[in-house]
Amino acid sequence: MRQASEPRPDAGAIRRTATRAALLDAVYETCPNLSRAQARDIFEMALEEIADALVRGDCVKLRSFGLFSVRAKRERIGRNPRTGVEAQIKPRRVLTFKPSPVLSGCVNGAPAPADDD
Repeated sequence: MRQASEPRPDAGAIRRTATRAALLDAVYETCPNLSRAQARDIFEMALEEIADALVRGDCVKLRSFGLFSVRAKRERIGRNPRTGVEAQIKPRRVLTFKPSPVLSGCVNGAPAPADDD
């Protein structure tokens, strides 16, 4: 996680997106003993495991990061915002994310705790 001493993005600054490729590059650079292909395979396997767990309806808890979970939404009546016409919205499952207190603190400028693993 970002340390408190690192620069914070300004409210008016252009924000960057952490893409899959950028995250993969970070894994590759952090693990010098892995080839780029090995880093990619590990990264893709981790993402697949997370996705598979969520498809099964399981929660995915990543310590110091947050909790991904799937929530069922009931059928309901909605409204078309352009026309105002009512429409039936079918029941569905939605993905939710609840950040950990550590991540929330880092986003709000608190120093990241030292790694203990």
